[in-house]
Order: sequence, then structure tokens, then C-alpha cells
Amino acid sequence: MKTKIQLIIFNFLEFAVWGAYLTAMGRYLANVGLASHIGWFYSVQGIVSLLMPALMGIVADRWMEAQKLQSLCHLLAGTFMIAAGWYAIGAGDAVQFGTLFTLYTVSVAFFMPTIALTNSVAFNALIKAGMDTVKDFPPIRVFGTVGFIVSMWCVSLLHWEATPNQFLLSGGLSLLMAIYALTLPKCEVKKDVQHESIAEALGLKAFALFKQKKMALFFIFSMLLGFSL
Repeated sequence: MKTKIQLIIFNFLEFAVWGAYLTAMGRYLANVGLASHIGWFYSVQGIVSLLMPALMGIVADRWMEAQKLQSLCHLLAGTFMIAAGWYAIGAGDAVQFGTLFTLYTVSVAFFMPTIALTNSVAFNALIKAGMDTVKDFPPIRVFGTVGFIVSMWCVSLLHWEATPNQFLLSGGLSLLMAIYALTLPKCEVKKDVQHESIAEALGLKAFALFKQKKMALFFIFSMLLGFSL
């Protein structure tokens, strides 16, 4: 039960970080005259996700325990998100796209890998507790969605949709997550990664799974869902 509660809080905080700004950011940007740049702020999350999760995954496999890397990524993501918020508050209606976008981009570049790291750390904790990852993880993961919604509601109820306070909330939650991640069970670093090929290190061999019809269908529908989002 202790492990489940730990992981529920872990998932709740992870997605609360994202929910604080993801749905309200466009309104704030339009409010300060950056409406024409909204697409860039949302698109850059996908752009950094093409590289950063794989890169951080290699780091977690070879050099740093996943829970410590999770903490480091959140520390950096939170710091830059708070910096973006403080800059925006200080600039008022004179916010410059280049400065805000740079701070925001660095933040999301370190946040996006934490989504996969959260799963790795959670699975490791469940296995060490002798629990079934297939049966026990989904009910825990649901609280990530709950965290996203609660964070989003907080921004709305506090009337922060059109203010940079949403960035400060996200950054603060990220720093809290950086501390909390260190309380999770230790993830072992692989000992034999020096024998891996580049394809194995980058996870490219996983594409062989698409030879299975059910995996190919899963990928197609996941991709279509991604387009909708």
C-alpha cells in the first residue's frame, strides 16, 4: 500500500506540472500580443520530444539512476519555467517572444523526458514491491490525469489563465517533484550497455514490434490521437 500511495503522488505531481499551463497558455499569449506565436509554443513540445526522451533514456541506462535523472530534469525544467514566469511578470505587456520562448523551450525540453522516466521509475518500484505492473500500474496512472485536471482547475479558479502565474505554479510543482523523485526506490543502471549497438541504445529495435498486427494498429490509433491533441 505504501508503494501505491507513493506512486499515486508521484504521478499526480508529474502531470500537475503540465496541466498548470498547457490549456491556459494560449489565452495568456494572446493577452500580451503573442497570438501569432501560439503555435510555436505548442509545437516546440513535440519538436523537443523527438530527441530529448531518447537522449535522457540513454543517460538513465548508462550513467545515472532514473529517479535521480528524473529529479535533475525537474529541477532544470522548474527553474527555467519559473524564470519564464518572472520574466513575463516583469515585462508586463512588453513581453518579447524570443526571451519568453527560449526560457519556455529549455523548460519543456527537460520536462518532456520525465513522462517516460515516470513510467520507468514507477515500474521499478512496483517490481521491487513484488507487484504486478500490468494489473497495478493503470489505477495508479489514472491519478496523473487527476493531477492534470486539478492543476488546470486551480489556474482557472484563481483566474490565472491570462497571467504568467500559471508558469510559476508549473515551475513550483516541478521543483517539488524534483525533491519527491529522490524518495522513490533506486533504479539500477545497466552494467552491459557497452555492448549495445546504437540502434539498441536509441530503442530503434522496438520498431520490429510493428510486424505484429495489434502493435501496428495501436501505433496508428495512438498517432491519430496525437494529431487530435
